[in-house]
Amino acid sequence: MKTKDEIKGNLTLKGWTLTEIVNEINRRRKISGLKKTSVSNVSNKINRGTIKYDEVKEIADIIGCSLEWRDK
Repeated sequence: MKTKDEIKGNLTLKGWTLTEIVNEINRRRKISGLKKTSVSNVSNKINRGTIKYDEVKEIADIIGCSLEWRDK
């Protein structure tokens, strides 16, 4: 499964929109003093497959999921 489909599928399953995710990312970044992002920026990263692992972990945390490494 492509990263794009995995991220978007899990957002849908958990009832989140990308706009809501970006709003929450920006809320958390404001508290930490980090630079804001935009929906188009995050969407482009997801669609191009250039999203960073840390960003995927942040999205997973927001929707109440965790990423884990398992043996095959």
